[in-house]
Amino acid sequence: MRREERYRLVLEHFRQSMPQADTELEFKSVFQLLVAVVLSAQCTDKRVNQVTPALFSRFPDAKAMAKVEPEDVLEYISSVSYPNSKARHLVELSRMLVEHHDGQVPSNMDELLKLPGVGRKTANVMQAVAFGQTAMAVDTHVYRVSHRLGLVPRSANTPLKVEKVLMKHIPHDDVPRAHHWLLLHGRYVCTSRAPHCDRCGISHLCPKLLEGSKLE
Repeated sequence: MRREERYRLVLEHFRQSMPQADTELEFKSVFQLLVAVVLSAQCTDKRVNQVTPALFSRFPDAKAMAKVEPEDVLEYISSVSYPNSKARHLVELSRMLVEHHDGQVPSNMDELLKLPGVGRKTANVMQAVAFGQTAMAVDTHVYRVSHRLGLVPRSANTPLKVEKVLMKHIPHDDVPRAHHWLLLHGRYVCTSRAPHCDRCGISHLCPKLLEGSKLE
């Protein structure tokens, strides 16, 4: 099957099965989304959603978080992965937002990447979810599923390479949802250690390229 045809069939399936796909992180502002995405690095959304209600109650915006020390934030996020570095990053990025952006999160990729703790994946999530821009965030799920489904060649061996291939083949209007389609499919169906092929709606299309599909 040609790659173009594979994309057409896979995207058609997701459009029908997950028409309203969106992030599972819980937030009430762009700043809170940024905090949640930073916390979600190498951590489950479920765990992040358990700690953010109390965190956001105490620090609802950048101006509130910029006034405290990392130790104050650490108290609320100690159960997530790498809590010490994330607490430091959150306070530092809050201070930078206050100092350079009047407490608001910028939508520009270059400005987002200047924020402590914000890499390309996080910046792409912010652009797509918060600002409605056409951006493809590649996390471990998107990377794995893209390889297993044969959407990207084996030579696409970095998140950036996967991002570029996906952006080339996915229609502009589908890109923001496609990130969530691939992510949620990887989270609940095409799981890392034991993919649930028996309940996969596109198993008949899948070449099942399991070997080497993990992002190390």
